Amino acid sequence: MVAVTYCARYDCAMSSRTPAAPARERRARRGTGRITLADVAKLAGVSAITASRALNTPDQVSPDALRRVREAVERTGYVPNMLAGGLASTRSRLVAAVVPTIAGPVFLETIQSLTEGLAESGYQLMLGQSGYAESREDALLDAIIGRRPDGIVLTGIMRSAAGRRRLLAAGIPVVETWDLTPTPIDMLVGFSHEKVGAAVVEYLHAHGRRRLAIITADDPRAGLRRESFVQAAGRLGSPEVPTCIVHAPSTLGHGRSGLADLLARQPEIDAVFCSSDVLALGAITEAQARGIPVPVRLAVVGFGDFGFAADTHPALTTVRIDGTAIGRQAARFILDRAEGRAVAERVIDIGFSIVQRASA
Repeated sequence: MVAVTYCARYDCAMSSRTPAAPARERRARRGTGRITLADVAKLAGVSAITASRALNTPDQVSPDALRRVREAVERTGYVPNMLAGGLASTRSRLVAAVVPTIAGPVFLETIQSLTEGLAESGYQLMLGQSGYAESREDALLDAIIGRRPDGIVLTGIMRSAAGRRRLLAAGIPVVETWDLTPTPIDMLVGFSHEKVGAAVVEYLHAHGRRRLAIITADDPRAGLRRESFVQAAGRLGSPEVPTCIVHAPSTLGHGRSGLADLLARQPEIDAVFCSSDVLALGAITEAQARGIPVPVRLAVVGFGDFGFAADTHPALTTVRIDGTAIGRQAARFILDRAEGRAVAERVIDIGFSIVQRASA
C-alpha cells in the first residue's frame, strides 16, 4: 500500500511539471474525464456525425476529414463505446466462447480458427472459462447473456436444463461444439465421442490387443468415450476393462499415477486408452520408468493429437480431431445468423481419425 501511495503522489508531482496540454484537449478531459466522440469531433474540427462516419464507415468521408479524425483519436486515446453502438444497431460485434479450461492445448485450434474467422468480418471473441461444474457454467452464461453478444459458442452440449432455458429465452445464436446430439439448442458442429471409444477398441483388437484398460478424466465427454470403450470391448470378448478415473483437467502426473494404479490391479494389461494425449504421455513415461517396453509389452493410445504427439518416444498413436474445422464452421454459423442468412444444415458431424504411430 505504501508503494502504491508513493507512485500516485510521484505521478501527480511529475504531472505538474509537464507541458500544458492544448486547450481543446484540456476541455476534453472535463467532467467525468472520459473522452467522448463529441470531444474527438471538436478536436478534429468536424461534426459529430462526420466523426462517427470516419470511425464506422470511413469510405463515406473525405480523406482530409478521415485524417483529422484519426489524428484526434490518436491524441485523445478515444475508444468507441461499442455497447452504445450495439444498442443503436442491435449489433455488438462481440461473440462469446465458453471453454472448460485454458490450461491444456485440446481446444486451442478451435479457439484460434474461431477468432480468425470472426475477425475477418469485424467481430471480436470474448473467452470465458467455465471449469467442469455445471453451476460455474450457468453463472458464466448469465454474465455473458447480460452483455448481449451476437453469438455464443459452447464447448460440448449444454447439459444443464436451466442453462438451456436461458439460452433459448435469450434468442442469441448458439453453437454447441465438440459433441453431437440430435437435439441441439440451435446449431452444432462436433463428432461422436461414443464412436471414438468404439473405434479405438476395434483398432487395438485388430492389432492383437485383448487385455484393455483405460485412464480417463471425469468430464462428461471423456465419460462418453469411456462408456463406449468398455461396451465395445465387451462385445469383442473383453468383459473386464480396468479403469482409472482422474480429475479434469488431466495432467502428465495423472497419467503416471493412473497407469501405476492399473498395473497394481491388473498387471497383465497389454493396452491402455487415455482420454487425452497428456495422460498418454504420462502413461508412456511411467511405463518407461518401470522398464515396460511400449508398444511391445504395452500399447498406448491418446486423444487429441496435440503438438507434441508426433515427437514423443515412441511417437504417440492418438485420435485426431480437426479443431480448426470446428472453429471455422462455428464462426460461419454465427456470421450467417448475425447477417441474416439462412442456415440450411444446423448440425455438422466433422468426424475423427486415428493417427497410427509407434506407441500402438
